Amino acid sequence: MHTYRELFGIREFRVLFGLRAVVITGVVVSSLAIGTVIYRVTGSPLLTSLALFGGPLVQLLTSHFLLAGSDLLRPRTAMVISATTAGGTDLLQLLPGLTWPIRFVILAAGYVVLAATSGTVVALLSDIVPREAFVLARSTLNITVGGMQIAGNGVGAILLIWLSGRDLFWISGTVTLAGALAARIGLRDHPPRASGKVVARTRAVNRMLLGSAAVRPIYLMIWIPNGLVVGCEALYIPYAGGHAGYLFAATATGMLAGDVVIGRFLPEDRRDRLIVPLRILLALPFIAFAWQPVLGVAAALGMVGAFGYPASLPLQERLVSHTAADSRGQVFGLAGTGLMVGQALGAAIAGGVADLLGAGSTAAGRTMTVMAVLSLLATALIVPGLRRTTPTPGRSVEPDVAD
Repeated sequence: MHTYRELFGIREFRVLFGLRAVVITGVVVSSLAIGTVIYRVTGSPLLTSLALFGGPLVQLLTSHFLLAGSDLLRPRTAMVISATTAGGTDLLQLLPGLTWPIRFVILAAGYVVLAATSGTVVALLSDIVPREAFVLARSTLNITVGGMQIAGNGVGAILLIWLSGRDLFWISGTVTLAGALAARIGLRDHPPRASGKVVARTRAVNRMLLGSAAVRPIYLMIWIPNGLVVGCEALYIPYAGGHAGYLFAATATGMLAGDVVIGRFLPEDRRDRLIVPLRILLALPFIAFAWQPVLGVAAALGMVGAFGYPASLPLQERLVSHTAADSRGQVFGLAGTGLMVGQALGAAIAGGVADLLGAGSTAAGRTMTVMAVLSLLATALIVPGLRRTTPTPGRSVEPDVAD
C-alpha cells in the first residue's frame, strides 16, 4: 500500500482522518479562546503562556500513573472519553464569574484525561492499516494536524473580529463534542490491548520502555533534538516582531512538505537511513540566525529546517518494531507526552537564554544559534545508542518490550 487512494480505501482510516480534523480544529480554536480570555482578565504574558503551553506539564505528572489507559480502554471508548472531556471543559469555561485560577483547574482536567488516552490514536492507526502503510498513514494524520492548526488559527483570528474569546468556547466545545459523536458512530469497537490495573501497569511498562537499551535512544531522538529546535521557533516573535507570522507559516509549510515526501515517496529502508541527516537538517539552518538574516532569508531557513521534523516517522516505525502490540498505546502515549514536554522545556530554555543575552532581535537570533548547536550535539550523543535499533535488512526486528 503506497498511495493515498489505497490508504483512503480503508473505511476506518477515513473516519479516523475526519475525526482528527474535527477534534484538532476544536483544540486550536479552544487554545485561542483560553489565551485571549486569560490575557484579557490578567494582563499577564506569563499566565497567558502557561494557559497555552503549560498543559503538557500536567500531562507529564499524571502520565506516570494513567498512561496505560491507552491500552486498557477500548480504543473507541478512549477516544469518545477524550473528545467529550475536551468539549465539556470548553463549555465549562462559559460559566459566569469564573476566576482565572478556576479556569486553569478546568483546563488541567482535560490534560489529566489526555494522559490516560494520549496514545490511543496512533496505536489504533497501527491496528487498522497494514504495517507497510503505517508511515504513510501517520504522515497523512500529521498533515491533517498541521493543516487544521493553520486553518483553525486563521478562522479563529477572523472570528475574533466579531466575537469575544469567550464566544469561541461555544464553537470549540460544539465542534469537539461532534467529534466524540463521530468516533462513537464511525469507529469499530476494537477490544482493549491489555488487562490489569492502570497505575500498576503504567509504572511497570514505563520502567520497561525507559529501561530498554533499544527503545530509550529512539525516545531520546524523538524528544530532545526536536524540543531544542522548537526553542528556536519560540523566539520568532522577539526576532521578527509583527512579521513573525511569516516565519511560522514558512515553518509549517516545510514540515508539511517533509511529511508528504518522507511519508509518501520514500521506501522504508531509505527513510530509516535518513533519520540522522533529517535531525541535522532540522537544526543546521538556525545557526545562520546569529548573522541576523532578513525576513525572507529567515523564512527560507525556517522552511528548510522544518523539513527535518518528519524524522519522527521512521523513528515511530522503529518503535513499532521494538515494542509489543499489547503496550502500543502506552508506547505512543509516552512518545507524545515526552515530545510535548521537550518542546515546552525547549521554549523555556530559549526564553531564559534570550533574557540573559539581552532584549531584541539580536539576542533572539544568537539564542537560536545556541539552541541549534545544542540540538546538533544532542543528536551526536544519541546516535551511538540509536545504531543498536537499526533494523537488519530482510529480517523483522522482534519486539523487546512486552507485558
